[in-house]
Amino acid sequence: MVTIGQAPRTDLAGDIGPYLAGVRPVEHGALDADDFDGPDGDRTREAVGPEPGEAPLISRLRDGRSVLLGHEALAPRMRDAVARCEADGASATLLLCTGNFPPVPATRPVLYAEPLVQHGVRALTGDDPVGIVCPLPAQRADVERRWSLLLPGTVRAEPADPYAGDAADRVAAAARTLAHRGSRWLVLDCIGYTEALRAAAAEAAGLPVLLARALAVRLATEAALG
Repeated sequence: MVTIGQAPRTDLAGDIGPYLAGVRPVEHGALDADDFDGPDGDRTREAVGPEPGEAPLISRLRDGRSVLLGHEALAPRMRDAVARCEADGASATLLLCTGNFPPVPATRPVLYAEPLVQHGVRALTGDDPVGIVCPLPAQRADVERRWSLLLPGTVRAEPADPYAGDAADRVAAAARTLAHRGSRWLVLDCIGYTEALRAAAAEAAGLPVLLARALAVRLATEAALG
């Protein structure tokens, strides 16, 4: 498993553990070698951040802080993290981010969370209107565009930062807004959203809520064991 932040992702373990039966997980992060502390921390954040006009990504550092990221800065770091997984003996690697990435060179299969989640959602939701909860306001337009290319029903997006101190309240508010706007299903479209946040969204909206981390890991594990 490769996160676009830093490993280990201790916030993932409890939610995805039940899906890993029969699999020995290996975890590396794209930012494992980057230093976000001290006087160099600001320079590191600038170096890995999004380019002007680029839809940002967000991920978690080892200490629980979050960081904004750009695709271009991540590309070589992702290649290195996948290589480290393969060096540790991984027979397949799951890229744990629902952002859009070009193929990563590898000697063994690389599975991408984005298509796993998107096609799983499409199979479940049919023609119904779908509400997408994404982390950042700057991601909303890109998220609506990408999901609208795939889903036949109406797609609407609302932001709620999964790494904020009041994440449960933010996710609940986004879920209520999407429900009021006619969504019949909700998707928490970031690996940072937890099962607890899924429960908060479901209670607030009264709708079925699909969790990206659960869909991605469950489907990837089925593929790896198959």
